[in-house]
Amino acid sequence: MDGDGAEGVSFPLSADGRRSTSALGRAVVADALRPVDPAGALGAEQDPNWRSGYLVHFRRLVEAGLVSKAAALSVARDGLGSLHARMRVGWPAGAETGLDAVLSAPVLASFATLSVPGSGERETELSLPYRGERLRGGALARQLETWVSGGIIEPSCAEAVSEVAAHPEWLRLPDKTVIALGAGAEVGPLEVLLRWGARVAAVDLPSPPVWERVLHLARQGAGELLVPVNPEATAALHPGASDEAIARQAGLNLVRGVPDAADWLAALNGQLVLGNYVYADGGANVAACAAADALTVRLQAARSDVALAFLATPTDVFAVPPDAVACSVRAYAARSRAAKLAGGPLRAASRGQLLRRAYLPGADPGISDTLVPQQGPNYALAKRLQRWRATVAREAGTTVSLNVAPPTRTRSVTKNRVLAAAYSGAHWFGAEVFEPATTRTLMAALLVHDLQASGPAQAHPWQDEAYAAAHGGLWRIAYAPRSALGLAALLGYPATRH
Repeated sequence: MDGDGAEGVSFPLSADGRRSTSALGRAVVADALRPVDPAGALGAEQDPNWRSGYLVHFRRLVEAGLVSKAAALSVARDGLGSLHARMRVGWPAGAETGLDAVLSAPVLASFATLSVPGSGERETELSLPYRGERLRGGALARQLETWVSGGIIEPSCAEAVSEVAAHPEWLRLPDKTVIALGAGAEVGPLEVLLRWGARVAAVDLPSPPVWERVLHLARQGAGELLVPVNPEATAALHPGASDEAIARQAGLNLVRGVPDAADWLAALNGQLVLGNYVYADGGANVAACAAADALTVRLQAARSDVALAFLATPTDVFAVPPDAVACSVRAYAARSRAAKLAGGPLRAASRGQLLRRAYLPGADPGISDTLVPQQGPNYALAKRLQRWRATVAREAGTTVSLNVAPPTRTRSVTKNRVLAAAYSGAHWFGAEVFEPATTRTLMAALLVHDLQASGPAQAHPWQDEAYAAAHGGLWRIAYAPRSALGLAALLGYPATRH
């Protein structure tokens, strides 16, 4: 990514005068590894082709943290520290500073709050949209059991969702204000929370089409949507103003206005839950997530009651419990005769790259490496930043909700032909790809659980990340997911041709 130092959060200039995302990625990963894995840090620094070589280094970040809880915290703290030290911020007058300057910078633009109430009937029980039905009560319980027995979700995920179903009074999140950074995100919780009657503060770019869709969801819901609007335009937004008129005045650019966003959010009522659902393509994703992380630090300094929420991508590297390893080992041993006959030649022809077993028997914990090369190093870094922030915040005593979401047919995934085909063929290998509506509700239920019920205390950060994971089966299938990706895409391609 090249840039000319435009206003807002951006990448640092390299020696050749470019703003290189690869140089930033190498440096941050190396800095995170250096105290606990010097050899790994050197390997990251000297990788000649980061865009393809990043896979091994992001796996090493997880492996290095498994040595101890202190090692995992070191990786997270040093990774975040490196990002804040290296990322830059361009200001309106043309000056450029480090990212941490936004933590104390003055507010440049203020925002008024417009409350948009819903007119729908509040949903008073948990129901999950799934394959054309709404599952509730016994049907929901049976589906959760089916997913657990099929290895699609972790048992702790089913337990958490069942507890929410048993406490429908939790759904409206009384006395809380959930902040949705990236309010228009396809699998974000905004729509579901509003149906449940919650109060949601929406943060997204000043884009009328985005805000018209968000406002439409708010009107259909039963909660309260808080919208940042230009204070000079509030007089024109009379009580009967159309959503089109509101949408033209709504929104804020987080990448350009961290102090402005923090000032607006800090003044809101209720306990704040800062949910990070931002997404952009390429290097812009790292810039947006860096801005969101700076906002997190600034808002926590202004308010002592800020909880944090994230959705972890399933296409990353995770340490997984021995039960998941044993399930995968059994699946590998039980594969069909045809699969066994075909597997040997395929592995030989691909020099061990195709249809590799996922884990060595007895691994505790195992390493599920589900990074997808097509998503690239910027996506991996942006999502890893969120996991690091969750680890550091949880250690400091902050309430944190970070749950692994299932693979989902979102627009950002299906516009990539290889990923779309792989998702269509994933069921041949025991994985399940979810529809966005199912993912939205499932993950919103897990968010409610994390905020309303105290989960079990975990000894290590990897166990916090593995708790209640809804990975779609990727942790428990017979093969290392990336070794089956190409074949899944081949099998799924006919379904994506049209």
